[in-house]
Amino acid sequence: MPIAAQERGGQRASAPAASGPAMTLTIPAFPDGGQIPVKFSQAAEGAAPGEGTSPAMSWANPPAGTQSFVLNMHDMDVVRNRTTDDQAHWVVWNIPATASGLPEGVPKGPQRSDGSYQVSATGPVYRGPGAPATGPRHHYMFEVYALDIKLDVQPTADAFETRTNVLKAMQGHILGKAVYGGLFRRPQ
Repeated sequence: MPIAAQERGGQRASAPAASGPAMTLTIPAFPDGGQIPVKFSQAAEGAAPGEGTSPAMSWANPPAGTQSFVLNMHDMDVVRNRTTDDQAHWVVWNIPATASGLPEGVPKGPQRSDGSYQVSATGPVYRGPGAPATGPRHHYMFEVYALDIKLDVQPTADAFETRTNVLKAMQGHILGKAVYGGLFRRPQ
């Protein structure tokens, strides 16, 4: 069973809405629970430190009433500064309700052309997986949320503060969620 399904007690996506099928998330570059290709990591040839190329992803079956989407990618195996915060690899919020995914190689910058915002521990850019070559593979989760509002959250200089603000603003407004997991460790 894929790691994302295990995390949710075997469920592959959000609970089905009364009017339709469950929301799903797909990343064609690797299977759910599989190895994330080096191409999408910090170890990729030509990747700037702490960056990488974001994988293409698509979601389907958002619940009726969806006004925006949020993507939260995080490393479940890294704890930040003796807290319970894990690594903020990529948070994209206020993705338009008309979107059905994100393309490969989302460009760097705080605000995207569609009006959404992005942030990571590296800055306003996708932070690819970067688990060290020694030690276990890390678990990276991609979570997409369908919201009934557009969030009134501006990026701050601190990615972790921004992520906390986004996650707090989402509370009470989540219509659906889909999760996809991947594993990564740098090549030796």
